[in-house]
Amino acid sequence: MAYLNKVFLIGNLTRDPELRVTPKGTAICQFGIAVNRQFKDESGATRDETTFVDIEAWGKQGELVSKYLSKGSLAMVEGRLKLDQWEDKTSGQKRSKIKVVLDNVQFLSSRGSAGGGAAGAAPAEEGGDPASPERHSPPARPPAAKPGPAAGNVDEDVPF
Repeated sequence: MAYLNKVFLIGNLTRDPELRVTPKGTAICQFGIAVNRQFKDESGATRDETTFVDIEAWGKQGELVSKYLSKGSLAMVEGRLKLDQWEDKTSGQKRSKIKVVLDNVQFLSSRGSAGGGAAGAAPAEEGGDPASPERHSPPARPPAAKPGPAAGNVDEDVPF
């Protein structure tokens, strides 16, 4: 039987990303996003529903998220669900929480917007070197627009 654990979310960061480093030197970035949904209730009124999701990004992905995103930034996150389970030290009760482990991120805010993120993508490569610079370099700026032909050089016979 085949299994699938894949999540796609678009939302705004609820807090600035928190970057930490493991004792072995691997970066881990934790942040949250708010995903909104609009729907109409039984009376026909439009309602908003917000879901808050914790995200965990490892390695170069985490470093890029920490560098380019901040609270309020709009991003698309692709990842997988992970269940964390632990025992509460104070009460002794078993606790659990579902979070998303990031595979890919698309920065949807522009640098000039209030969110402060960068436009572009930072995909993770499965099975490859996660630190590969060509897969994780910061997003490139689009090339500057080339000037059009001078007004005197326009061919009026062009059909468009």
